[in-house]
Amino acid sequence: MSTKSLSIRIDEELLNKLHVVADYEGRSANSQILILIRNCVDEYEKIHGKIELNSK
Repeated sequence: MSTKSLSIRIDEELLNKLHVVADYEGRSANSQILILIRNCVDEYEKIHGKIELNSK
C-alpha cells in the first residue's frame, strides 16, 4: 500500500492545540492525526462492519 498526501484547512487555534496534544503524546502532529483517523475508522467498523474496498 502506498502512502498518499492529504492537505486540510484548519483553524490556527485548533492546529496549535493539536500540536500540544501531539507533543504530550510524544508524537508528531501527522502521527497524531493518523491515530485519530484510525480510531475513527475502527469505531465506524465496530458499528457498521468492516469496510470492504474494491481493489483495482
